[in-house]
Amino acid sequence: MSTIPELLHRNAEQYGDMPALSHNGQVLTWSEARTRIAQIALGLSKLGVRKGDRVAIMMSSRPEHWLTDQALVHLGALPATVYGTMPSSQIAYVANHSGAKVAVLEGAGEVDRWLPVLDQLPALERVVVLDPEACVADNDRFVKWSDVVTDETDLDTFETGWREITEDDPVTLIYTSGTTGIPKGVLLTHRNVIANAEAWDAGAPIPQHFRSVCYLPLAHIAERMISVYMAIHKAGYVTFCPDPSQLVGVLLQTRPTSVFGVPRIWEKLAAALRARPDSSLVDVGLDQVTWACSAAAPLQVDVQEYFREQGIAIIEAWGMTETTGVATSTSETDFRFGSVGTPILGTEIKLLDDGELLVRGPIVASGYLQDDGTVLPVTDDEGWMHSGDIGRIDEDGHLYIIDRKKDLIITSGGKNIAPAALEALLTKHPLVGQSLAYGDRRPYVVALIVLDLDATTAWAASRGIVVAAPSELASHPDVVAEIDRAVEIANQDLARVEQIKRYRVLPTEWTPEGGEMTASLKIMRRAVHEKYGDLFDALYA
Repeated sequence: MSTIPELLHRNAEQYGDMPALSHNGQVLTWSEARTRIAQIALGLSKLGVRKGDRVAIMMSSRPEHWLTDQALVHLGALPATVYGTMPSSQIAYVANHSGAKVAVLEGAGEVDRWLPVLDQLPALERVVVLDPEACVADNDRFVKWSDVVTDETDLDTFETGWREITEDDPVTLIYTSGTTGIPKGVLLTHRNVIANAEAWDAGAPIPQHFRSVCYLPLAHIAERMISVYMAIHKAGYVTFCPDPSQLVGVLLQTRPTSVFGVPRIWEKLAAALRARPDSSLVDVGLDQVTWACSAAAPLQVDVQEYFREQGIAIIEAWGMTETTGVATSTSETDFRFGSVGTPILGTEIKLLDDGELLVRGPIVASGYLQDDGTVLPVTDDEGWMHSGDIGRIDEDGHLYIIDRKKDLIITSGGKNIAPAALEALLTKHPLVGQSLAYGDRRPYVVALIVLDLDATTAWAASRGIVVAAPSELASHPDVVAEIDRAVEIANQDLARVEQIKRYRVLPTEWTPEGGEMTASLKIMRRAVHEKYGDLFDALYA
């Protein structure tokens, strides 16, 4: 089958009574989900959405988001999911760059981010708001979801429309999270996402009708691959968790068979289990997991080893939005600590002389959307996509990611240092939640260290340490002494020029809301460099 609507039609026909989506105890079967998609498609078409139109979606991970996305795909329109943490200025950029005709928003928080820039969006005709209380009554652009989406259907038009879609038509427009600059609009086709789902499933098989939890933003390519395209490919069952802080509770309720997590999630789950020696996978809802994956950044080896001891072999994968998510992956039988595996079926990789990783194959995106509506290829003349990641490939073809090419530290002495390697050593210590190594064009390397407040609070309590607020732990002499030991241990595995000479412990965690991390929980190095510029200067004083 060559398009996502074809696969969804198959699911409704063959697995119509099986669960597809759930949230807050409400379950939609595959048949019901497809009917709802048809109803949403009709409502959007009455607003003027046609094939080729672009529509921005800013909602949390919830069924309405998933269904709206698929309604647009069935219309031949192009959904562009916007990260919920985007500031108004970036919303204006994305909306104008994409030429969004309609925006679909969740509630007051999203409306408040769009209102300041509405006058800057001449192409935006209508704004659909899911929460009726958040809809702006005195603005003609705004319309309530309930007035757009009803129980009315036009199945003849719906069935005819999606059958005209081809595998080379775009299926989504994803704006990269912008860790290094202005977000780029990456166009993915039906061919891209189906090729990725089939190839990844062939190498690291995911169970048919798997159960999973969708908790990361659907603008995150990995969450989109698992919770949208892989779920459709395997007729899975997705439970939505709009608030990631409630993830463990949802895991306990759903007992998923498949779990995807960025490294920070696996680290927190491991820390929660380690904090209670008598705990087991049952206590965090992971006791029925048969397929687990980590991606987006390197997973600490000790975390990987810990879960293997508990019976969960976490698959590690590497990829980018431009590679439709996964380009390389390990499997349960072909695994090496620290490696992100080998290329998935049909994909080629190679390294340039400077170590930059290149990718070629059917998973590589069709291109970057330009301001004038044209599409710029993401590949060179030979079809290779230049990833910007530095890696090495061992004698058996296993890939190891060292760092981002642009993130490499070049000291004033001319030494090239991969900060991610240093940070991985620091975060091995249970009290270290996040870290950032710094030293470009400087004489030596320094670091900022953020405590894992849950682990540090438990550690402090076990030693009778009492503070008025958790943030005060960062300056407590006993905690500082323990972090001193963590830095000393990390430095033992580093060459002298790579060693961390000075550091500072910060009192609060880095978050997307604080501006230090992307919505997919990657550190925004440039933002941290700017925010803590005075602190870095002080470390070199």
